[in-house]
Amino acid sequence: MEHTAATVDKAIDVLFHLHERAEPQGVSELGRALDIPKSSAHRLLVSLRRRGLVERDERGRYRPGIGLLALGLGVLEREPLVAAARPVLESAAEELGETFFVVAARGGRLTVLDKVEGTGFVRAAPRVGSAIPVQVTAVGKLYLAFAPDAISESERKRDRVAVRALPEAQLERELSAVRKRGYAENLGEWIEGMFVVAAPVFMNGRLFGAVATALPTTRAERVDRKAIAQRVVSASARVGARLEGRQA
Repeated sequence: MEHTAATVDKAIDVLFHLHERAEPQGVSELGRALDIPKSSAHRLLVSLRRRGLVERDERGRYRPGIGLLALGLGVLEREPLVAAARPVLESAAEELGETFFVVAARGGRLTVLDKVEGTGFVRAAPRVGSAIPVQVTAVGKLYLAFAPDAISESERKRDRVAVRALPEAQLERELSAVRKRGYAENLGEWIEGMFVVAAPVFMNGRLFGAVATALPTTRAERVDRKAIAQRVVSASARVGARLEGRQA
C-alpha cells in the first residue's frame, strides 16, 4: 500500500512539474528535476500517457495532455462560483475592455477558477488553475482581511519564502483599509506592470471567493481607479446575489 501511495505521489509530481514548465520535458530532465531514476520517470509517463494525462511530441518530450483539460472542465462545471460568475465576468470584461478573474480559496490555497479576457491587446496573467500568492495579491489581501482561516498554514509558509513579507504592522494597516472600503488593490506587487483590483464575493455572509480585474499600470495611471474599483465591487455583488438565488 505504501508503495502504491508513493507511486501516486510521484505521478502527481510529474503532472505538476509539466504544468509549470513552458516547454515540453524529456524523460532524463524530468527525472533529474524530480530526483527519480530515468526508468521510473519513463514508467510513470507511459502510464499517464495511456490515460491521456500527458502527451509526447515528435522529439519524444512530454507535456500535459488533453485528459487533464477534460478533468479540469469537469471540476469547473461542478463549481457553483464559476457558474454564477461567468456571465458577470463576460459582461464586465466587455464593458471595461479589461481582463476579469474569479479566484477562491480551495483546498487551502488561492486558485484562479475562471478568466475572461478583455477586448484590448494586453492579455493578463495568471492562467485558470494557477495558484496565486497571498500577501502580494489583491485577492490574498481580501482573504487575510475577511477569511484568514481559509488559507492553509503550508500555503502561508510557502508565501513567506516566495515573496517579500510585509512588516506585521504595515500589513494590518492595509487589511484594516481593505475591510473599511470593501475591496483590495495591488500595484505591481506580484506581477510587475500589472494593477489589480479585487472585491469579495459573499454567500450568506461568508467569503466564498473574489472577482478581480487586471490592467497595465500605465493604463491605471490614466483612469479613475476608484471608479474601476466600484465596478469590480458591483460585479462581485452581482455574483453573490446569483449564488444566493436573488438575481438571474
